[in-house]
Parts: sequence; structure tokens; C-alpha cells
Amino acid sequence: MLSKKLAIEVLNAALETGADYAEIFYEDSHSSSLTIENGKVETCNSNSMCGVGLRLLKENQCVYGYTNNLSKKGLLALANSLNKSFHDQRLITVTDLQMIRCKNRNPVVHSFDEVPLEEKIALVREGVEEIYSLKDPRIVRTIGGFGANHRFVAVFNSKGKWFKRDSEFGRLFYTVIVADQNGFESTFEGPGCQGNIDYFRTKVKAREVARKAAETAFKMLTAKECPSGVMPVVIGNGWGGVLFHESCGHPLESSAVAKGLSCFSNNKIGDFIASPIVSAVDDSTIPGEWGSIDIDDEGNLGSKRLLIKNGKLNDYMIDDFNGRRMGREGNGACRRQNYRFCPTSRMSNTYICNGKSTPEEIIAATKLGLYAVSFNGGSVDPTTGEFNFGCSEAYIIRDGKIAEPVKGATLIGKGFEILKHIDMIANDLALAQGMCGAASGSIRTNVGQPTLRISQITVGGRGGELK
Repeated sequence: MLSKKLAIEVLNAALETGADYAEIFYEDSHSSSLTIENGKVETCNSNSMCGVGLRLLKENQCVYGYTNNLSKKGLLALANSLNKSFHDQRLITVTDLQMIRCKNRNPVVHSFDEVPLEEKIALVREGVEEIYSLKDPRIVRTIGGFGANHRFVAVFNSKGKWFKRDSEFGRLFYTVIVADQNGFESTFEGPGCQGNIDYFRTKVKAREVARKAAETAFKMLTAKECPSGVMPVVIGNGWGGVLFHESCGHPLESSAVAKGLSCFSNNKIGDFIASPIVSAVDDSTIPGEWGSIDIDDEGNLGSKRLLIKNGKLNDYMIDDFNGRRMGREGNGACRRQNYRFCPTSRMSNTYICNGKSTPEEIIAATKLGLYAVSFNGGSVDPTTGEFNFGCSEAYIIRDGKIAEPVKGATLIGKGFEILKHIDMIANDLALAQGMCGAASGSIRTNVGQPTLRISQITVGGRGGELK
């Protein structure tokens, strides 16, 4: 890690030509992964990364550079290269750095690095064996794997502050591909956490994860094409939250809001943007969760941000730089993939809060519609809120009961419109782990929600009219 003395010298070199803020981001990380394909250990990799990113700000200007040359000469060269973007006199001089201390909600205990490779392989094989125990000839390919990442970060900035953060993540995953004369289907399950190997022995069990992936693939393989039209849609808990994440979460990030590139720009705080039964949160303080951070990538403490309160827009996810345009300070939402990326506002654990119904009541109250359990991707325009999402698992609801599975379902609409059409929310909140890609790279995020119903939304499909 950099010494405080060297960090101060680099910061002052960066500030020499008039930047009003400078920040050094140091990272030392190690990752490992293994995969078992069709019963055979296919890959077993590990890699390390160590480097520094340097960010300079002046008013609403930002320049960023990075290097893995951590010598004094290399770091000063980076600082002197970036400061050429400005041509004024020094505004700030850094004389000392005081440590920012924060509560460690996600301590590294019993590192994944300490777990023997043979033990990790045995864990993954449990799920692979479960899939093959089904003895179904339609299984054409299975991939099981485990990945871990240990990341140490230190940040020094021209506010005279510095902090360090040590974190570790693990993920168990299975992909199952099945096929018959009508085509093929692929499903993926990948639970993850900040914790240790015990999580995958007790809370999440390999055999259960793998069996779920296989059973879903079989259901979708025999499914008929989804009907199309405007209809009620019940969205399942957990992974169903990716719809809110993409269609509404990204437009609530200050990287879009501050530039007027969001459908929620223009100071809509206090306006009704959703049904009064909807409240939504982005919370980076949940211990052990996939998207949690004790302190963000520019030194602000992680926080629980109530984005929507009883239908009204309550807050945004803000980083310090975009907050300048908004007259706001960052609220702990600044993140990046690694030192090669300039940080910006990003989600952490984002979810719609529990309601008062039960999942069974919501299904029973729906005479005819679609039950979308999970999604497999789509596209969103944050400026307009327009989206389209493909369902990876879906069923028709008939007379208040879950009926036949369907494939090829696509949900089409605008985020701010579907929020207002949510008319029932259950009490079964669940979170699901994923990776979110944006300007500052691919980061770990949780999506989540209880089971809920959208009273009307356009569903695309090739199965004709819903009857």
C-alpha cells in the first residue's frame, strides 16, 4: 500500500495547476475461479491486480488516469500528466491525512483463499451430481463453478482524508442446457455473498441450487409460446427485481439525473412517481450482502437510501462529482469495478419494500394474466424510461391459479408508468445476486422485491391472443 507521505506528495503534484479536488484510489485484489463442465474439471484459474487510479476535479470537469507503476516516479508521472488538463494556480495544498473510520459490517473471516482447492471442487461436484442423478437424456450440457475475489482498497483525497477497506466475495453457480426435437433451453443459478465457505454449506446448498436450475430448464423446454397483449402481470420475488433495477434504478442514479438524462430529472423530489403502496430502497449497509459496502469509493459512508416513499420520489443515489450539479453531497453511492475505472453513482442492494398481501392472495386475485418469475436480459433508455425485458421463466395465470409455462415472453413499457400500475405487493421480499454494467464498469449488485402485480403492461410473444 502507498505510504501517507507518498500519497500527500502525489496529491499535491496533481493539484498544482488548479484542480479543486484530487483522489488516489489504490487497489490490490486477488481472484480465483474453477469450472466443471459435463462432469470434468475444465478450468482452474487465479489472477491478481494491483494499481492506482487518480481522479482530478475542477467545478464540473473531471479527468482520470491509472497506472500499475506504483513507484514514486510512476505515480508522479501520472499526476503531472493529468494536471496538464488545468492551467490555473494551486487552490489546495494537502498537509496531512486523517483516517476515516467506519463500522466493519463485512469482515473477512476464514478467507476463501484458505479453502483447499479440492474442497471447492467437491462443493461444485455436489450440484453436478444432483443434475445427473435426474438421468434425463435431454440434458446436453452442464457447467458448475465457484469464484472468489479478495479486494483491498485504500483511498486518499485532497480533503485530508483517507480510508481502507478489505472485502471478499464468493459465488457458486450452475448453468444447465437441455434440448429435444423442438429446440433447447438454458438456465442459470448463481447465489453469492460476502462471507466464507460456510454460507454455501448451510444457507445455500449446492444440490438445491443445481436442481432448481435443471427443473426450470425442463419446464421451459416444454413450454408453449407466450401470448401477447396488454394484461396483468405478476412478477416473482427476488430476481423479479431486475425489472425495477433497470427501468427505474438507473434513472435514479445522479450520473443520469444531474445531466438531465433521466426521466426523474428536474427536481421531482416529492412528486408521485409510483403507486402509493410502493416504497423502494437502495441499501449498502446490509451485513454480508452481495452489493454492500461499508464505505464507498470516494470516502462516503455506506447508507440506506429511501428512494421512493409511499409512491413519492424521496431521494437519489448520489456521488460527490455529480452532486455538484445538484447542489448535493454524495450519499455513499459511488462505486467502480476496479482502479482502471473512474467512479460514479451506482446501485448496491436495490429493492421494492414488502407490502401487505401474500403471494397466494395476489395470484388468486388475478383471473387471467402472466406470472413472470425471472428475466434474462433486456434494454432500457434512462432518458425516457422505455424498456423491454425477456422472461426466462414465466407461466399463464388462469382463474387465480398458476397454469401452463410459456416461453418467449417480453415485457414492454416505461419505468415511471409501470410504477404507477403496481396495485398489489406481497410480504415475501427476497434478494438475488447479479453483476451490473455501466460507465464505471461491472460491479456486484443485489436486485430484489416481494411478489407484486402490475395491473396492466404490454406483453410481447408469438403465441397469439391470451385466452
